[in-house]
Amino acid sequence: MADKLARIGVGVFIIKDGKFLMGQRRNSHGDGTWSVPGGHLEYGESFEETAKREALEETGLEINNVRFAAVTNDYFESEDKHYVTVWVVSEWSSGEAVINEPDKCVALKWYDFDDLPAPLFLPWRQLLASEFIENIKRHIQLPS
Repeated sequence: MADKLARIGVGVFIIKDGKFLMGQRRNSHGDGTWSVPGGHLEYGESFEETAKREALEETGLEINNVRFAAVTNDYFESEDKHYVTVWVVSEWSSGEAVINEPDKCVALKWYDFDDLPAPLFLPWRQLLASEFIENIKRHIQLPS
């Protein structure tokens, strides 16, 4: 176990008209579950740079006003993977949401906390149980 390392993921809440974009995952850990766009932090990147890159790569959306929202410690027991997920909130800036990586995502839809899809990705379940969730909800409710 000493040679295994935790990876860093960045989950991106893209806020538009009081909702945030979620995608249904495909062909990776959490296959079939729903989460916000995101991906791995690359060497030398800031959380903001990762968020902007992943949002554009995955959905074609440009975002702005990226800011820290939460952190979760996510161990995927059945897959023996460990991630620290840094959650950020941002505002939609331009573009129409499209599935740019069909090998990784099968559906995109705008949601709010009263209408979440199921099943949720493990880090999402951790986030919902965390002390950070109320702060994120306040960000979503603020006018863009």
